[in-house]
Amino acid sequence: MKEEHKKNIFETIDLIMKEVPAIGKTKQNTKQNYKFRGIDDVMNKLQPIFAKYKLFVVPDVLEQTREERKTSTGGTLLYSICKIKYTFYAEDGSHVEATVIGEGMDSGDKASNKAMAIAFKYALFQVFCIPTEELKDPDKEKAPQTFSPQQLMRLNAEFKDLLIETDTDPDEIYQYFGVKNDTEMSPKQLIVTINKLKTKEKKVKKEVF
Repeated sequence: MKEEHKKNIFETIDLIMKEVPAIGKTKQNTKQNYKFRGIDDVMNKLQPIFAKYKLFVVPDVLEQTREERKTSTGGTLLYSICKIKYTFYAEDGSHVEATVIGEGMDSGDKASNKAMAIAFKYALFQVFCIPTEELKDPDKEKAPQTFSPQQLMRLNAEFKDLLIETDTDPDEIYQYFGVKNDTEMSPKQLIVTINKLKTKEKKVKKEVF
């Protein structure tokens, strides 16, 4: 009987990277006024995928420093810095390691917990290259823009006004686009031509004045 293939760590990370969604900066730090990605957001997205591909993580605190700092109001903050090695194991026992630094502050006993949470979050960001926004395919065609009859009338009117103001021969434009008249020009062709005529109009006015 053929043994079931157990994925190694590189296969597992590759599969997870293909499936992990973008995680936006939805949390707000009100004191320093910036947005960030919380550890809860990250774990809620990754935990089911980790379970699906049988990946688990083991932390190892290599170094830790703790110190007390006084606040401007005379209170006390406990400041913790942790250097942590995270080992990511696949189902076949193969693994990779990531060592990161986490810093945390708290007025109670949660400084180390915060430091470890931050370290773990950034280890996940770095190992799985988690984007903040959905990546868009630059080669994917955009949906064509639609124009109402009123918009088309305005485009045609502006086109004709600019022909007069710039003393431009419309036949040259029609020949360029391979059409008989302005009614056969597409909205895109009209907009491109209008923009070019506006540039020409500015040059004419500059020469006059």
